[in-house]
Amino acid sequence: MGDRLENDVQPTMQPRLTQVFRFTRASYADGVAELGYAFDDGQELVETIRFPQAPALPAERRAAFAAALKLLHLIAGVSYYKAGVPPKIELADGPLDDATADLLDALYLHGLAEFAYRNGLDLRGRISFPRSATSPSPPGGEGRSEGAGLPKAPSLNLPRRTLVPIGGGKDSLVAVEAIKSIGGEATAVWVGNSALIAACAERTGLPTLNIQRELAPGLFEMNRLGAWNGHIPVTAVNSAILAVAAILYGYDSIAFANERSASAATLEYDGQQVNHQWSKGYAFEQLLGSWLHTHVASDLDYCSLLRPYSELAITRAFAKLTPYFDAFSSCNRNFRLLGPKPVDRWCGQCPKCHFVFLALAPFLPKPRLLSIFGRNLLDDENQAAGFDALLEYQDHKPFECVGEGAEARAAMFALSQRPEWQEDALVTRFRSEILPQLDGSQLALEPWLEPSPEHRVPARLRPALKTIG
Repeated sequence: MGDRLENDVQPTMQPRLTQVFRFTRASYADGVAELGYAFDDGQELVETIRFPQAPALPAERRAAFAAALKLLHLIAGVSYYKAGVPPKIELADGPLDDATADLLDALYLHGLAEFAYRNGLDLRGRISFPRSATSPSPPGGEGRSEGAGLPKAPSLNLPRRTLVPIGGGKDSLVAVEAIKSIGGEATAVWVGNSALIAACAERTGLPTLNIQRELAPGLFEMNRLGAWNGHIPVTAVNSAILAVAAILYGYDSIAFANERSASAATLEYDGQQVNHQWSKGYAFEQLLGSWLHTHVASDLDYCSLLRPYSELAITRAFAKLTPYFDAFSSCNRNFRLLGPKPVDRWCGQCPKCHFVFLALAPFLPKPRLLSIFGRNLLDDENQAAGFDALLEYQDHKPFECVGEGAEARAAMFALSQRPEWQEDALVTRFRSEILPQLDGSQLALEPWLEPSPEHRVPARLRPALKTIG
């Protein structure tokens, strides 16, 4: 995709010197959305989203669809804005109402915080989406207020069924089984062309929906020309894609599988919290969920079904789902856009492999766990640095979707008390070197298994929560 020079980027462009990032257009026809962006007066970068077997859009949903498509255009722009981080943002459709501008300002600042940290940038005070002096009301007239006092959008009487994003890992499979257990109608959905995710989605037995996202080819050429590059809040982009899909296909809820641990910052730098998982966290969930109610449809719910639970609680629930053991993988090397992928489903070297192994260990018989991974990661001294980072011992938590350091310490402590694990190299090291430095009152596993009351799960899906904990 990026091996040849594309026509949509001038070979002389220096992305880091651009002054304006422009949102040029968003269009939709026959299942294909096109999202246009540009830097300065440069040629357009066009991203394409393909919605398979898209039905005709009912007239009563057209305003809601237009609003959701506009938000998708604005959120997906984060992939391109980061290439140059110019000081000015221009919108072809004119300024935004305060609620929309607030959502985008927060997303670009916090969702790009890791990108900024790794590139030595400070985006505070730099990101400002144009906003109107008087914020217009969203479609639908007066109604019960939500969020910042905005009226609710109208109810569209959307079909009572749920889009459940599948990522190939344990969390989304726990969410799927919880919804199935209460007889909820749901569809397993994913964005992209991962064969591993497709296999997991098929294993759920649910209807499936595979949406394709094609980045503008010129973005890869911009990277070759020296663009800024790094982590983007991809969960936010996928969430916006699914909001469009919910209106298009007819679903009244989007239920992600993001745990409460996702809200914990990876580190704090120069007075700013940096969270690799910010768009999986509760702050973003609240912003987007409220925005959809006020700007798209009052009966379109966006939530994380697993928000009340820690990673350890979710892992305990997954340990009962044996039919998925030979299909799932949380190893991120399986999902790279570029570069080699592991021969097996688990590379055994990355932070995700380390964390899932450690989190499952207290809840599975040891031989069963070793059969999943094909090796014992805790009996390999070469893996010490990776596990130290998970424990936040002499290092910060990895920039990956892993649980909190305190969770990892609780899991490791639990293993250190069990005879079958005590002889393994890294557990032995934990007992002798790390454990004496820790507060023993903070190492219990049980508190991590208790749910939090903080969530946005709609009433009709709440019975599913009881099946998880």
